[in-house]
Amino acid sequence: MLFGTAAVFVPRLFLGRTMKANPLVREQEPIRSTMLPYGKQTIDEDDRRAVENVLRGNWLTTGPAVSSFEAVLCQTTGARQAVAMSSGTAALHAATTAIDIQPDDEVIVPAISFVASANCILYRHGRPVFADICKDTMNIDPADVARKITKRTKAIVAVDFAGHPCDHDELRGIAAAHNLRVISDAAHSLGATYRGRSVGTLQGVTTLSFHPVKIITTGEGGALLTDNDGLAKRARSFRHHGIDIDLHARAQRDTFEYDVTSLGFNYRITDICCALGCSQIGKLESWIARRRAIAAMYRKGLAHNTILELPTERSDCRSAWHLYVVRLNLDMLRASRREIFAAMRAENIGVNVHYIPIPWLTLYRDLGYQRGHWPVAEAEYERTLSIPIYPGMKDEDAVDVIAALEKVLRRFRR
Repeated sequence: MLFGTAAVFVPRLFLGRTMKANPLVREQEPIRSTMLPYGKQTIDEDDRRAVENVLRGNWLTTGPAVSSFEAVLCQTTGARQAVAMSSGTAALHAATTAIDIQPDDEVIVPAISFVASANCILYRHGRPVFADICKDTMNIDPADVARKITKRTKAIVAVDFAGHPCDHDELRGIAAAHNLRVISDAAHSLGATYRGRSVGTLQGVTTLSFHPVKIITTGEGGALLTDNDGLAKRARSFRHHGIDIDLHARAQRDTFEYDVTSLGFNYRITDICCALGCSQIGKLESWIARRRAIAAMYRKGLAHNTILELPTERSDCRSAWHLYVVRLNLDMLRASRREIFAAMRAENIGVNVHYIPIPWLTLYRDLGYQRGHWPVAEAEYERTLSIPIYPGMKDEDAVDVIAALEKVLRRFRR
């Protein structure tokens, strides 16, 4: 360790206290007096009114706001069907169920993603097979996907890491050649485009997340998008205990009758959440523009710093910039990524790390996965750092992030 004071000061940040000095870089004052989070929801009066209108109405769940939100999701993305659910994880579980992942089926997943991208396979008693990532975008590497296909392979989960679409055409071609299904995990990329096409139309089934740090929020929530009517029908039943008709539909038909046709879960989303989602999605384009403006500020302000490798946006894509992930050239530093993380937090910049490789996690280690099989993912993980980016950030906030990075990296440059 280069300094022994990190353990004293970093926890204080999580208690919300303001530090008067940052001994991690031996200077008198941190860049900011309060913590700037890496991501945060933006809620305005329109959002509050939309939620209040539901609270004053008759339906709090399985009501008309759910179908309204699904309709606006279709209108926004170009998908024919949208099935709103209680979380992005629920949507992934519904997707693996709808495409009929069976015990011992193999599903290829990127080694770096949020763990839900792989857990949804375990829910079906399938086996995740982890593929390496592309060095530029940190998205799943189609060449490694092709190498990992066996006679047991059933599907591919294609995650748009940080909001940048992966190579969907190449993955679709690989899938077609081997009779596989592709689930587009677009939790990060609502509003992004790939070769002129909207996320939500790039694969046969797409899943979204509306967690508070995502592109839009419903509090908690997610959705499954598809053009396949049969798949959408199965997903709607799955989110509602396997019941073939929900309460709102029964009320419209003036009937008590229903049937349970398959084993499902309670993955319903409330009208409260969906009213918020309807209000939020109207601001999608302006928020994507704001994220892109912050990303441009970072690129301009940090381009000269040789210690940093900035994220890539391929020319045929428009990233949603859910995350802004820089990579540290550690051979130029006298500090580890952990120490740079602590120093940035001490500057009240709420950096984060996305993500620990899934096969390294205890659950997956106990299932027999071992380190050392994903050289790009494992090497890049060790040097990644996510810096703040969300629509509510002011220009001055981005300037603070740049200044803090410059300060910390200058202090620990070799």
